[in-house]
Amino acid sequence: MIRKAVIPAAGFGTRFLPLTKAQPKEMLPIVDTPTIQLVVEEAVESGITDILMVIGKSKRAIEEHFDRNFELEKELEEKGRDELLARTRRISGMANIHFIWQKELNGLGDAVSYARSHVGNEPFALLLGDTVLESFSGEPVTRQLMNVFEEHLGSVVALEEVPSEKVSRYGIMEGKEIAAGVYRVRDFLEKPDPAEAPSNLAFAGRYIFMPDIFDFLVQTGRGKNNEIQLTDAMRAMAQSRPMFGCRFNGKRHDIGNKFDFIKTNIHYALKHPEMKEPLSEYLRELVKSLGE
Repeated sequence: MIRKAVIPAAGFGTRFLPLTKAQPKEMLPIVDTPTIQLVVEEAVESGITDILMVIGKSKRAIEEHFDRNFELEKELEEKGRDELLARTRRISGMANIHFIWQKELNGLGDAVSYARSHVGNEPFALLLGDTVLESFSGEPVTRQLMNVFEEHLGSVVALEEVPSEKVSRYGIMEGKEIAAGVYRVRDFLEKPDPAEAPSNLAFAGRYIFMPDIFDFLVQTGRGKNNEIQLTDAMRAMAQSRPMFGCRFNGKRHDIGNKFDFIKTNIHYALKHPEMKEPLSEYLRELVKSLGE
């Protein structure tokens, strides 16, 4: 049973400078909701309410977002804005969220290692704080991974199919399909040449790890960019432990660059009850004007 989740959120977000000079990239909004709140909601909807966030410098806004704001709540209550008050209170009450500071930015693997004392000797979920995964089945993607873990009792990585010409942008899995959408992992290749890629199944920012991932992180030396790379620890782990991949039923929305961030906002705005119609009309008018 997975009871705990870890969400790394310590990176600088340099692709969004100057916006992210003081504003965490994980707080960038998807319509009216911070990205990291959507990640927390996925964990909660998967049945996990004990969450550790690994944060760094200039990330105080994340802590404040998930804490209560009594002055704001009082004002909303006095103005009779009950629905907005309920939504605001829900943010601080939906999970038991803990924070730990990554003192120096030494890569994703190093950030994950900070969770060892909180996780203890338990398997746990890892959700990247700048990636939103939309489920097509109604079952959250983390829950889909948990299902695979409960059946096979091994670490699980979320996988998505990407176009063959784009595999050089991602970490790619090498393995064998053992059931519909489930793979036994043999290895991972980081950003391979399309001609050398063993598959078109890429990491998608969600993992279930057995606690011995921490031992592999300790043994992992500095890799790309002189950082502790989670992928390097996973490769070593896959050579000596059962590891599985889950091709999840859904879509990844990566806000790691400006263009994908804008696309993600349009995608979710077209699902938003207040914005769907006016945005659809605006887009129709825009396309028409561009064609004239």
